[in-house]
Amino acid sequence: MNAKAVAPRRIGLLGGSFDPPHLAHRALGDLALAHLGLDQLRWLPAGQPWQKAARTLAARAHRVAMLRLLLAGEPRFVIDERELDRAGPTYTIDTVREFAHQHPGAELLLVIGQDQYGRFDTWREWPELLRRVTLAVAGRDGTAPAPPPALAAEAHRVVALPLPAMPVSSTAARAAAAQGLRVDALAGPAVAGYIAQHRLYSEGMTH
Repeated sequence: MNAKAVAPRRIGLLGGSFDPPHLAHRALGDLALAHLGLDQLRWLPAGQPWQKAARTLAARAHRVAMLRLLLAGEPRFVIDERELDRAGPTYTIDTVREFAHQHPGAELLLVIGQDQYGRFDTWREWPELLRRVTLAVAGRDGTAPAPPPALAAEAHRVVALPLPAMPVSSTAARAAAAQGLRVDALAGPAVAGYIAQHRLYSEGMTH
């Protein structure tokens, strides 16, 4: 960013393993830009997601390369590797604190799904998170976001993202790739080609 560039005032944060990134991720990102009026959407590939099972993720270089292919063509999408660089488990509160320090005065909008919202009270230091961000929740099949009881008792800012149902998941893409199948319909041709070229997810390969 050059010295004359205007600092972003509304920044979306979208984290995940992105292993692999897929078309529903891109649809969510496009919707967030349009529906939330974001100046920028930061995509945050996770290093060691603390709430995930102990499955070994694909190497960071592969996940970042696939994400770059998926997000091509939209300059407001920015891949942010800070959580990959951070030692130890990935906690969203640490990332949000860093953004608040780096972009004072900016509004931070944390883009999550209903599954994450429904267990948000298990996140590290979640009351502070609620004070620092607006939650942008993609509900299931267009339903309104439903908080867990602990969040219902806490004042917080939340906006619904009307994401249509998409039968797409990273789990399905990995399973198809493990069978030697192309995953164009799940991840798009660019990401599918990358997976095939590097034989990702086949025979347990992750690098």
